[in-house]
Amino acid sequence: MKDELAIKVRGVQRHFGDLQVLRGVDLDVHVGELVALYGPSGSGKTTLINLIGALDRPDGGSIEVLGEDVLRMNDGRRARLRRTQIGFIFQSSSLLPTYSAVENIDLALRLPHLNVFERRRRTKAALSAVGLSAWADHMPEEMSGGQRQRIAIARALALQAPLILADEPTNGIDTLTTRRILALFRGIAEAENTTFVIVSHDPMIVDVVDTVYDLLDGKVIQRVAEPDGEQPQREEEHV
Repeated sequence: MKDELAIKVRGVQRHFGDLQVLRGVDLDVHVGELVALYGPSGSGKTTLINLIGALDRPDGGSIEVLGEDVLRMNDGRRARLRRTQIGFIFQSSSLLPTYSAVENIDLALRLPHLNVFERRRRTKAALSAVGLSAWADHMPEEMSGGQRQRIAIARALALQAPLILADEPTNGIDTLTTRRILALFRGIAEAENTTFVIVSHDPMIVDVVDTVYDLLDGKVIQRVAEPDGEQPQREEEHV
């Protein structure tokens, strides 16, 4: 794992009307690190992911992604960052219903202007990685919820972006396949120095990632592992 930071968040705040969701969040994620972010519904996990992914703007604080100040970018640069440098896995698969599995993945690869041969190669490899090569020409309505989610994972991985932001990536996926997907994430992180930030309620993810954070009362708190049989402790402040 490299020492350089892929994500640097300082003092980030986000309000929605009178509701303050994030209250001065600080977070460091290093290049090639797998990070899990846990918290109850409504704690701001998805909000934080959207801010890091330049899908939203905070009400205060600073965000650097892959060495660039996201908040100083204009809309065009933010869009280029999203389509070329960040792979998104959303809580719902967000597949286009009139496109097949192959076409959904290919569409994402058109945005960074990859040629047709490279798009085909990456799409085939990504479908194989999630175990759905046989479903390449199927439409989303012909798949189970878990299969659609795996296509969404393949779409993000095919981009080969240095940063993957995953919101409940194993939602609706069976235990055996979840283990396979998590092992795939680990392998990509180690081989390609890809950084993963995973929002989840899945306890299996804790055993795969490098660092676990809890989002509580609008703050990010690092979870400290304890010896087997003891409950994990949390640091008072994120360092």
